[in-house]
Formats: sequence, C-alpha cells, structure tokens
Amino acid sequence: MEMKDMTLAAFTQALGSKAAVPGGGGASALAGALGAALGAMVGELTLGKPKYAAVEGEMQPLTDRAKALSRELLALADADAEAFLPLSRAYGIPRDDPGRPAEMERCLRLAAEPPLRMVRLCCQAIELMEGFAAMGSALAVSDAAAGAVLCRGALYGAAVNVKVNTKAMTDRAYAGRVNGEVDRLTEAYGKRAEKVYADICGRYC
Repeated sequence: MEMKDMTLAAFTQALGSKAAVPGGGGASALAGALGAALGAMVGELTLGKPKYAAVEGEMQPLTDRAKALSRELLALADADAEAFLPLSRAYGIPRDDPGRPAEMERCLRLAAEPPLRMVRLCCQAIELMEGFAAMGSALAVSDAAAGAVLCRGALYGAAVNVKVNTKAMTDRAYAGRVNGEVDRLTEAYGKRAEKVYADICGRYC
C-alpha cells in the first residue's frame, strides 16, 4: 500500500517501528502536505464571503495552488521511500567491489532528489501562507499560522534529509551546489514562516 493511502494510525505506527521507511523524509512530506492543506482551508473559508469579495480574485488561485502543493507533497512520501531502497541495497555492496563507488554515488543522488523537491515545495507553500495570512478570513487565519509552522518544520526536516545524502557524495562540487541551495532556502523561508506565525499571533492572540 502506498503511504498516501495509509490511515494516519497505520502511518504513525510504521513511522515508529524498525522499518526503514517511512522515516524523516516521509514525515516531512506529510507535515508539508498538512500545512499546505491548512492554507487551502483558510482560502475555502474566505471564498464566497461578501466581506472578502475584494480579494476573491487573488484568493482563488492561492487556494487552488495550496491544494495542488498538498497533493504533491503527500506523493513525495512515497517517492522518498522508493528512492531510499536502491541506496539501502547499495550500502550492502562489498567495499572491495569496483562498481560500488559509482553505484553509491548514483543512489545518493537519487535519494536526495525527493527531499530536495520537498524543500522547494515547502518554500512555495510558505509563500502562499503569507497571502492567506494577509487576506484570509479572520475566523480562519490562525490556521495559516499553523500551516506556516508545519511547512517550516517540513522544510527543515526535508533539508536534513538532503544533506545526509550529500555528505556522503564524492562529487563535492555537486554536493556543494545542492547544499548551497538548501541553505539559502531554509534560511530565507524559515524566517518568512516565522514572520507569518508572529504576525498572526500579534493580531489575534
């Protein structure tokens, strides 16, 4: 069964077991999906309300994009698990096998791709939270704050899952480029998510 089709109880039970997957990558994907979905909820509770008619043209595309991001992030839980399996097999190759270094490098890049995609999508979701925070219904905007912190957690969780793979790569130039992107995004968007949370708390808490 794909992880996106598991019940929450089954997913969390598997997460807390000895199974290799799901792990931090899958949990980060789920957290990001939940955060984006909270943003979509703010949008849905704002759309169609006369009080917010002036922002409906902006709110609809934000809501549609948040729903799409939630689906994409959830799908990455499975992609992360699938990408880990070749790497787990590569670690079992005897160290004196001449083909081991190239296979390890290939599998490390493969394993880094889903969490790198998560990092990028979480940044997009945090951008949306800024819009939901600014224009969303006052009755639901606290959920944009919750969405922002979930996406921030997912961003950092995905980032460490990228870097645990890049650390073992022999192509340090490639690893450096990936690490540089991850560092820039986590620093910038982590702060933006914190600002969304702080601004909403300042207004409503």
